[in-house]
Amino acid sequence: MKQFLSGIGVLGRVFIGEEGISATMTGNDGQVPAIKLYLNSRPYFTDMPNLDIKSTKVSDYHFDKMIVRYRREIVALDYPVTAAQVEQYRQDMSVEDFKQLLDHGDPDTFVVLDMRNNYEYLLWHFRYAVPSGTVNFREMHALRDQYADTFGNKQVIMYCTGGIRCEKLAVLLNERWFTNFYALEGGVVKYVNTYNDGNWLGNLYTFDGRVSTYVGDSTTHTTIGECNYTDKLTDSVANCRYAPCNARLICNMSEYRRHLWFCCSDCMENAKSDLFVKPIKSDRWDYASLRTQIQTDPSQQASILDAVSKYYAKRLEGVVYKHTISQKEDYIDCGC
Repeated sequence: MKQFLSGIGVLGRVFIGEEGISATMTGNDGQVPAIKLYLNSRPYFTDMPNLDIKSTKVSDYHFDKMIVRYRREIVALDYPVTAAQVEQYRQDMSVEDFKQLLDHGDPDTFVVLDMRNNYEYLLWHFRYAVPSGTVNFREMHALRDQYADTFGNKQVIMYCTGGIRCEKLAVLLNERWFTNFYALEGGVVKYVNTYNDGNWLGNLYTFDGRVSTYVGDSTTHTTIGECNYTDKLTDSVANCRYAPCNARLICNMSEYRRHLWFCCSDCMENAKSDLFVKPIKSDRWDYASLRTQIQTDPSQQASILDAVSKYYAKRLEGVVYKHTISQKEDYIDCGC
């Protein structure tokens, strides 16, 4: 597969596992049909059950290379599922039925459960949605019983970006005596590609070079993200440039630059002392080279760190960080 995809110039990621296949790729009007023909011509891929192809028009390629890898679990839950389990226990809700529920249903009778990362929930989610209450997807094992106690007999519709994670989770939950957990078929991507109705709030996080994509138009788009530095509304997301932190930040990009791309004062201070800083074009320092110089000649350490410290002081004159500690993802209470 990799030889074929690379041969026709497609860029992206393909994960092949015992549970199925997950692929995200960028291709042009000729490459995409060629991929479909290739899959249909191979016995391993012909007549695949539950094959769901979602596409969005983009202006350019958004991956740097083509990756094809084997994974025992497509989505790591430490709970491999078989095709037979999927067919027996999985329950999907179509985007059409989900829209009807959001538009006309009684919110007291259902729960919309966002199974993505918490920073994604804070930046964009469906109307009525509540966060999963996890940081790591593997924590679902511990929350399974809490969900049942909290949500009772309500219909629970889980969603994630592409639907794979929730499809698998629906098997886990419904297999273990619950029967009211549904996975949104095709996930957020399928919904926003089908409807422009304002039920999705904010942008959408994408696992490619775009990072964030605008959803809706001037009449249906609602910004809900709050800037890490100012609390003002924004749709932008970035990473703290202090490498040991690398926190995912909701932030206005001008404020991000103004704060030297650090999420908090601690990360900035740590960066001045150990120089574990990711390179950015707007910053003239080559931190990897500086660390090498210090390792090669420790006598240079004091002068190098002093120079960097003075540079930071000049760039950050008048700037105050709202947060003192790393803004790495933390738990959001789901009510459980």
